Amino acid sequence: MCAVTNGGNLNGMDQRSRQQVAAWLLLCCVMLFTLVVVGGITRLTHSGLSIVEWQPIIGTLPPLSEQAWQETFRKYQQTPEYQKVNRGMSLEAFKGIFWWEYAHRLLGRTIGLFFLVPFLYFLLKSKLDRTHAWQLGGIFLLGALQGALGWYMVKSGLVDNPRVSHYRLAAHLGLAILIYAAMLWVALGLLARRGAPPAGAARRLLRLSLVLTAIIFVMSLSGGLVAGIRAGLVYNTFPLMNGYWIPPQLLLLEPWYSNFFDNAATVQFDHRLLAWLLAALAPWFWWRSRGVTLTPSARLACDALPVVLILQLALGIATLLLAVPVALGAAHQAGALLLLTIALVVNHELRTAAVLSAPAQPSAAAADGELTAQP
Repeated sequence: MCAVTNGGNLNGMDQRSRQQVAAWLLLCCVMLFTLVVVGGITRLTHSGLSIVEWQPIIGTLPPLSEQAWQETFRKYQQTPEYQKVNRGMSLEAFKGIFWWEYAHRLLGRTIGLFFLVPFLYFLLKSKLDRTHAWQLGGIFLLGALQGALGWYMVKSGLVDNPRVSHYRLAAHLGLAILIYAAMLWVALGLLARRGAPPAGAARRLLRLSLVLTAIIFVMSLSGGLVAGIRAGLVYNTFPLMNGYWIPPQLLLLEPWYSNFFDNAATVQFDHRLLAWLLAALAPWFWWRSRGVTLTPSARLACDALPVVLILQLALGIATLLLAVPVALGAAHQAGALLLLTIALVVNHELRTAAVLSAPAQPSAAAADGELTAQP
């Protein structure tokens, strides 16, 4: 992973190579976005434990004969989920959950190949500089780890309790989000025209956008815990939780810290609290962005952030009130990734060529090297 292009331009890569690699990474992001949504549907339809073996190569093909279907169904019938939850399920009903899990795994394998083959091509054709070669190689390794983590998660539901570990579920979701964010960030960097680093008010705005992005990521992990312990099926009222702002069941478990991971009341309360925090900070961020002179693309990204947040909050409330129907649950998961996407774009715009030169005006701010705020 040390091929270097001869272009000598930004990042050691010529313009055409940067555009090609960025387009490929953005397509990978679209595919991974889809995979996360399909994973959410797989979970919501309780399909994730229908395939009880991990066969990265042989498992690419589904059962192709009646005998193969019967054998696959027989293996599922030996699992705790069938014996404790779905006893008496017909083969046709089993096929319904099988196809969602199969689609999830097949899409994951497809993304792996779609990433690896072009990566090797760009590497052999010397279209990557050393830095990007190592970055993309690291992303591929994270993808391989994600596949193993997915099976590790499924295994937790094939022993005694017919549910996957919510810790492993949150880790699986979190790693998928990290891979998505890494690919998107590299793609944005390849497409960016770097300008002067942000200073003054723009730098402070960037710090706030980084805080917002961190909260969005933590809230996404929190959503994984909500899904893992099915906390969305309780306290289906809003804004109060069954008549309480702070439900009395908040700290019932011992030791006390286990409530933040294993208590449905606490897990849902924390998820709501993070949503309220974002609902307060995002408008403040937008208001502060109005006082900084930004490029059109940075302005558009800053304006889009609160709009997407409002959409995501509405989806979350509707999902809660209706006790997590599949369509709304999947849309809410997609909304979380869309919100993170906008936040990452905002961060990238603010740290590259986002800030325009302001008209020279004698002021204390200008004397300190800050940009003059524009209404």
